[in-house]
This record gives sequence, C-alpha cells and structure tokens, in this order.
Amino acid sequence: MSSYLVTVGVHAVWREFALIPIALLLCGSAPRLFAQERVEVGIFLDYLSISQTNTNNFGVGGRFGYRIHRKLTMEGELAYDYGINFHEAYRNITNGDITAVERTSIGVTHGLFGPTLQPDKGRFRPFVSLKGGFMDFRLSPSLVPLSTVESTLLGIRTSSLNVAMYPGAGAEASLGPVGLRFELGDELYFNSGAHNNLRITFGPILRF
Repeated sequence: MSSYLVTVGVHAVWREFALIPIALLLCGSAPRLFAQERVEVGIFLDYLSISQTNTNNFGVGGRFGYRIHRKLTMEGELAYDYGINFHEAYRNITNGDITAVERTSIGVTHGLFGPTLQPDKGRFRPFVSLKGGFMDFRLSPSLVPLSTVESTLLGIRTSSLNVAMYPGAGAEASLGPVGLRFELGDELYFNSGAHNNLRITFGPILRF
C-alpha cells in the first residue's frame, strides 16, 4: 500500500514539473503569435476634391494590406465616389468663346496599390504611403452634341481612364486588433498634364 502511495506521489510531482515547460512555451509563443499579425483590412468613407470639375465628391471604399516587413506593408484599395452635378462649359471651336453651360454628373472609380511605411507597435501609429493606380471618370452624356462646340473637359471625356499616383500620410489608433484610420493625401491623375486632387479617407480597420 505504501509503495503504491509513493508511486502516485512521484507521478503527481512529475506532472507538476511537466506543466512548467509547457506554460513557459505558451508564454513565449504568445508574443510571436501576436507579432505574426500580417493582415489589415478596412472600409472607409472617401472624400475627393476634383480640381478640373471643382466638385467635392463623396463615396465609400475598401482596403487590404499585407505586411511584408516589420515596418512595411503592401496595400491595395478600391473606392467609388458617387456622381455629383456640376456646371460644364462648352466653347466654340473656332473662336474659343463659351457658347453653352450645361448640368453634368460625374462619378469616379479609383484603385491604388503600393507600400505603406508604419511602426509595427503602439496604439497610435503614424504612417506614410506612396501608391499608384488608376482613376476612371464617369460623366453623363454630353448635352450639346454639336460639331462646332467642345467641352472644356474634353480630356476626361475622350480619355476617362487615367493613370494615378497617390502620396499620402495619416495615423491609426487601435485597441487590440480593432482601430480607426485617418488618411490625407494628394491623388494625382495624368491627362494632358498632372492634376492634383485632395483626398481624405476615414474608417475602421481590423488587424489579424
């Protein structure tokens, strides 16, 4: 009977000691698991001020990022800004005089992809970004279909899909995997020259 109690006691002690390295292993792996958070997804409200049409366009978008280095993430995003009405001028092609002003609607689809540089730790993390992509303008049909006049926006009417470049900066405030992101930048598109357009986005993010 006593030998049985001794055997049981020895096994109990071994079980207690066996739990120690397991606990240490779990504790040591927790920071590594947290550090392996490589993906960030988010949705945002989008504000875009188009210089050529002098319109303030609002829309929605989504963003996906994958961290390829401790402080470097590759991000892709797509947004659509709803059609806004503005006054489009038409001029006489012979003398250049304005001959008509019509109401036109414009919507913009734009997609961007590129690197974002950001600290990998902290609840408040500023960042800078440089992306390239496209801007696709959707204008309502011309209301003056005459051969003697042309729109002052002839460039984006005849070539609505344009190459774009976007330098931007902002900050993320997070609590655990959930946070908010604010970003401000200049979305340039190239159509008979470069056109600067103020862009602001704001929305929730999720990191995992």
